Amino acid sequence: MLIKIFLFFSIIFSSFAVGESLYEFDSIEDEKRFYTLIKEIRCPKCTSGSLASSNAPVSEDIKSKIIQLIKEGKSDQEIKEFLSDRFGNQVLYNPGLSKDTYFLWFAPGLFLMLILLFFFFRKRT
Repeated sequence: MLIKIFLFFSIIFSSFAVGESLYEFDSIEDEKRFYTLIKEIRCPKCTSGSLASSNAPVSEDIKSKIIQLIKEGKSDQEIKEFLSDRFGNQVLYNPGLSKDTYFLWFAPGLFLMLILLFFFFRKRT
C-alpha cells in the first residue's frame, strides 16, 4: 500500500517538474513577443535557421539577451536594431531597405527587366 501511495505522489509531482517553462517572463504578452521574435531572427551560427530552431550556444545567449531587453521595456524594433548592429543584417529575415541592401531589393526587378528587353529586342530568325 505504501508503494502505491509513493508511486501516486511521484507521478503527480513529476508532472509539475516537466510542465515548468524554460524561460521566465513577467507576462503572457512578453512571452508571445519573445517567441515571435525568435522566429523572425536568424541564428548567426546556423545556416538559414531561426533562433527558435537552434540550440547553438550563441543562439541561447541571444535568446537570453532578448529576454533581458524585453524586461527592460525595449520594443521589437529596438531589439532587432540591437541585434543587427551587433551581428549584421544577416540575422534578420527581412533586413529592410538601406544602402547595404539595395542590390538585394532591386536586383530581381532589374534582372526581370533585362530578360524582357532581351526577348523584346532580339532578332527573329
